[in-house]
Amino acid sequence: MARVRVLPESARFPSHRETETALSLSERMPRLVLEARRVAANLSHGLHGRRRAGPGESFWQFRPFVTGEAAQRIDWRRSARDDRLYVREREWETTQTIWFWIDRSASMGFASSLAQAPKIERAIVLGLALADCSVDAGERAGLLGLMPPRATSRIAELMAEAMVADHGALTDDLPPQAPIPAFHEAILVSDFLSLPGEIAAVIEGISGHGARGHLVMIVDPVEETFPFQGQAILHDLEEGLSLRIGDAESWGKSYRERIERHRAEVSELVRRRGWTLTIHRTDRPASEAALHVLNLVTSSRGLGLGGR
Repeated sequence: MARVRVLPESARFPSHRETETALSLSERMPRLVLEARRVAANLSHGLHGRRRAGPGESFWQFRPFVTGEAAQRIDWRRSARDDRLYVREREWETTQTIWFWIDRSASMGFASSLAQAPKIERAIVLGLALADCSVDAGERAGLLGLMPPRATSRIAELMAEAMVADHGALTDDLPPQAPIPAFHEAILVSDFLSLPGEIAAVIEGISGHGARGHLVMIVDPVEETFPFQGQAILHDLEEGLSLRIGDAESWGKSYRERIERHRAEVSELVRRRGWTLTIHRTDRPASEAALHVLNLVTSSRGLGLGGR
């Protein structure tokens, strides 16, 4: 049977010293930054797929001339080497800005023996890795409410330092109501166990200014399967409540149905606003989710959902 544990507050709070069960976030952060760097490095080969044609000075590629295009776009030197007409395309050079938010509330301290890492660690690794990949692709990354967007090779370290210095986000299971300008993007990383109405308010608030976004839902395998039998004690990590039950197995079906309904509601929320939802289980590699999110970001821009 799966075993579960809950990381103490010090595992999410940066200022406490080492405890018996886990290191404080500040002491674990260097390891998480290195792990995020490894994930980003593994994805670097896919960054070229994020490039697209547009106004700019850097050459990107040649492509066949399409009837109806302006003749001055033809590259006659390249066309002379073949029996076809070719157009020289330049790479889109408008800087994108991506805002990140990483949930560090109580529920993110949950971890089971089936997971590769606690939810909080996986969320941080994913957020930093995505930020690193974004900056490497010529974009800017910032932390909602903590750090303005920057384009620097040290983005992972700077974001980690901002989180370590933040003493007030442990009870926030949703991002702050910080305005995001039009055409910017938001990547929100959380378990999103909040009420759908509260999640909807966040999505509407960001979308209302013309920005678009992506939700990355972090899930421990036990939270999906509820593989318990016999007597058990259920804990509400956010409210500090506990409930003792005599037959955990009988609760399993109702629990799984409720989780399924919750996800369906969240999926509908993001669909209505043209956002994306990625569900990542912590028994899967972080690189898997990171690549999926990068592809979704690229696809959303290609569909012209307000991007520049």
